[in-house]
Amino acid sequence: MTSGSPATPRQMFARMQRAWLAQTGLEAGQLAEDVVIEAPFAPPGHPRRVEGRDQVLAHYGPQQAAFQARFEEVRNVVIHDTTDPEVIVVEYELAGTVLASGRQASAAFVGILRVREGKTVLWREYQNVLAIAQALGKLPALLANAASQPDGASR
Repeated sequence: MTSGSPATPRQMFARMQRAWLAQTGLEAGQLAEDVVIEAPFAPPGHPRRVEGRDQVLAHYGPQQAAFQARFEEVRNVVIHDTTDPEVIVVEYELAGTVLASGRQASAAFVGILRVREGKTVLWREYQNVLAIAQALGKLPALLANAASQPDGASR
């Protein structure tokens, strides 16, 4: 990327990977004011959609700071270009260490990233929620919580 050129979706995904590994989280300057973050398979108690930069930072900032694992590798990355130059589809696996137990774990993800004028306007992430809950020792609680939801879904 040349100086002054807005980031492409591939460049933004590379920034995201670096942020995950550095444990720095979301950066306000990389998010459009009307950004939307979606997690269609979010576990019960977690939102499936957060809209707006301020709301995204308010929700995900504390959540990322309190996350109980350290990411050490982004692997098996496959990036699929689409006919829309603003959009890529990414497949990847995050691997790391659970802080409380020292256990090594990984989980697979699929993401859809839309970048416009160098800013993220959409990040839709499909997570392997069961693998994440198992790694963090929260699988029984996740299953119990899911069973108690009338439709098995969170809002």
